[in-house]
Amino acid sequence: MIRVGVIDYGVGNLRSVSNAVTHLGAHAVVSSQAAELSQCDRLILPGVGAFAHGMQALRERGLDAEIVRWANAGKPLLGICLGMQLLLESSSEFGHAQGLGIVPGHIDALDRLPQAAQALRLPHVSWAPVRPVSPAANALLRGLPPEATFYFVHSYALSADNPHCLAESDYLGVRFAAVVGSGSVFGVQFHPEKSGPAGLQLLQNFLFAA
Repeated sequence: MIRVGVIDYGVGNLRSVSNAVTHLGAHAVVSSQAAELSQCDRLILPGVGAFAHGMQALRERGLDAEIVRWANAGKPLLGICLGMQLLLESSSEFGHAQGLGIVPGHIDALDRLPQAAQALRLPHVSWAPVRPVSPAANALLRGLPPEATFYFVHSYALSADNPHCLAESDYLGVRFAAVVGSGSVFGVQFHPEKSGPAGLQLLQNFLFAA
C-alpha cells in the first residue's frame, strides 16, 4: 500500500486531507517528524493561513529542509492552498517572506496581479473552473472534464503568467495559477479535499499516476 505523508506543521486541514487519502486506498501518515515522513512514498503539504507563519512553523520543526531534500531527490510532492504557495520563492503577504524556493516565482495579493483593474473583495471564496495551459497539467487533471470546478479560498496567488503555471483560473478577470508544477513537484491553489468528485480524481491521479 502506498504510504502518503501528510505534513503536520500546525497549519493545515489535516483531517480532510488524510481522510481523502484513506478513502482512495492509500495509507495516510500524518506526522511532524522528518524521519517518519522520509519513509513515505509521496508527500502532501497542506496549509491554511498566512505565508510567513507557515514558513516559521516548518522551520521550527525542521521540516523545511526535509521538504527541499525530498523535492531535490525527485520524489512526488503536492502542495495544497498555502502549501502550494510555500513551494514558491517568496510572498508579499504582510511584508516579504522567503518560501521554500522549490518552484520559481513570487506570491502576491490577487488585486496586485496583472489584469487587476478594480478593487477585489478578498478573500476569493468560490467554486471556479480550472483551465489547463500546459500538457504537464494532465498529470493531475487526467480524467477530468474541461474546466472542471474546484473550491478556492485565498487572497494571495501566483500570476498565471509564471512559466511553471500548468493550469489557471481567474477571479473577476484576474488570471492566477491554479496548478503549478516543476518535475515531480505539484501545487494546487484550491482545496481538492473539499472539491467533491473532481478533487478526489485529482488526488487519485497524484497518488497513483502522477
